[in-house]
Amino acid sequence: MIVGAILTQNTAWSNVEKAIISLKKAKALSSPSKMKRAGVKRLSRLIKPAGFYNLKARRLANFLSFLSSKYDSSLDRLACLGTDRLQRELLSINGIGPETCDSILLYAFRRPVFVVDAYTKRVFSRLRLISGGADYDEIQAFFMRNLPQDFRLFNEYHALIVRHAKERCKKSPKCGGCPLGGAKADKNLPCK
Repeated sequence: MIVGAILTQNTAWSNVEKAIISLKKAKALSSPSKMKRAGVKRLSRLIKPAGFYNLKARRLANFLSFLSSKYDSSLDRLACLGTDRLQRELLSINGIGPETCDSILLYAFRRPVFVVDAYTKRVFSRLRLISGGADYDEIQAFFMRNLPQDFRLFNEYHALIVRHAKERCKKSPKCGGCPLGGAKADKNLPCK
C-alpha cells in the first residue's frame, strides 16, 4: 500500500499496477529491507511503467532509509505510533506530501484520515460545497468535521468520489443524468 501511494503520484493506477507486478516478479516487495537493498537504479527499472521512475525510485529509497534508520525496517514498529506522530514522521520524508501521507495513513495503517485529491476538489467545488480556491487542509477539515471518524467510511467515500469523477465529473463533465444532479452545482463551472 505504501509503495502504491508513492508510485501513484501523477500517474494512472493502471500504470502503478504494472510497476507493482514488476516489483513482485523481482521479489522486491517481500520486505522493506530487500527493497532497500535493490537500490535506486534497479528500483527505477522495475517501476518504469509508473512514470517519473527515477524520481519515484528516489522517493521510495527515502522512505526505506527513513524506515531502516528510525524503525529498524519494521512497518509494525511504525504502525504503533499515534496518528498525529505517524503523520508528522511521514511528512518529514522528502517526496511525501499531504496527499501521499494521508493515503498511507488511510490505506496502509487504517487511520481515519480523509484523503483529498484532484477528484475530490473537482467534484465538491462544482457542487459548491467547497470553494474552488480551498487548500488541502481546508478541504480535509470539511470532510473530517462532517463525517464520522471511521477509516472504512473514508476509504469507501473516497473510492466513490474517484469513481464518480472518472465516470461523470471529468474535466469535461457528463452532467446529464448525474446522480448528484439534485444538488445545486455551480453554474459558472462545467456542470449544469
